[in-house]
Amino acid sequence: MLTVRRSHERGQANHGWLQSAHTFSFADYFDPAHMGFGPLRVINDDRIAAGRGFGTHGHRDMEIITYVLDGAVEHRDSMGNGSIIRPGNVQRMSAGTGVMHSEFNPDPGRTTHLLQIWIQPDRKGVEPSYEERNFPEADKRGKLRLVASPDGAEGSVTIHQDARLYVGLFDGGERAEYALPEGRRAWLHVARGSVRVNGTELSDGDAVAVEDDARIVIDGGNAAEVLLFDLP
Repeated sequence: MLTVRRSHERGQANHGWLQSAHTFSFADYFDPAHMGFGPLRVINDDRIAAGRGFGTHGHRDMEIITYVLDGAVEHRDSMGNGSIIRPGNVQRMSAGTGVMHSEFNPDPGRTTHLLQIWIQPDRKGVEPSYEERNFPEADKRGKLRLVASPDGAEGSVTIHQDARLYVGLFDGGERAEYALPEGRRAWLHVARGSVRVNGTELSDGDAVAVEDDARIVIDGGNAAEVLLFDLP
């Protein structure tokens, strides 16, 4: 069974320097029908104005993944990490017992577009940690590339949850199939472009929940970038 959530159905927030679309309830946006999907708790589609960002703030007991689509974001945290994350990089921060961090758009003339993803961990109180990996475009072209997993498989970043995140780029005749294991469910988010999922047309910002379908077929892409979450 596929349940579509269209881009315009998401919660919207405009803070001037930040425009954000919330797939699930977040901050001032509350929808009891969309509190998350399994352990997937947040997908925020953020656009951060040039030279602006989030000042130092704290998190606890959450697996946080930052996925940059355009521009860059500068990260600093209380663990001593500091980096500039660009398209192709996947950043994972396990907040665990508590961490403070900041995120800024370091480019004075360009908007940063990113996805902020929160996944609830399988246990509380882990030691905070940080990881960042690069995944070249060629690894994602016309296929699904594993970028986050509970065991760091295939060079993916490691998260404290039985969840896997795949990223793929699809255009023209490119096609991929994903066999969803029995008892699992999936959430597919279209970060940009358009694509078909099991025959359903999806475009920029749309998403689909997949339950009780053993096979996920992705085709008909037009400059599409998709994120597929395999969830318990």
